Amino acid sequence: MKVSDIMTPNPICISNEASMKDAHQLMQSRNVRHLPVISESDGKFVGMLTHKKMIATVLSVLNKYGQGALDRKERYTPIADIMDTQVDKLGLDEPLPVVVQYFIDNKLGCLPVLDRDNRVLGIVTSSDFIKLCQRLLVTQQLS
Repeated sequence: MKVSDIMTPNPICISNEASMKDAHQLMQSRNVRHLPVISESDGKFVGMLTHKKMIATVLSVLNKYGQGALDRKERYTPIADIMDTQVDKLGLDEPLPVVVQYFIDNKLGCLPVLDRDNRVLGIVTSSDFIKLCQRLLVTQQLS
């Protein structure tokens, strides 16, 4: 099995020109925890924004400025300021045993799947591995 067998294709992405508030609303409305960030100018992958990073940033703002400033800070904080840019990437043909070990070793929640032009094709999350495990267990029970 390879990445293309379990990835979530065409994930919800967000522009690097968006605000933290935009990301917060998108994560809530679409019920996602990971947003690949793409360049407004050419649509290429430039970083990743995770729910974990959002929570850490919100807590930092609350601690530093208080509840009253949170909405304003969210509206005026660009995604580019808080996204992770040093992100490992996957190709469609990456073998799953290698990927799962990488997830375990690095305690990751997601990795983007990109083409050769750095465009987002999909995303692999820890939930994708749980779904694979479920399929394998069901198959085993039916045997």
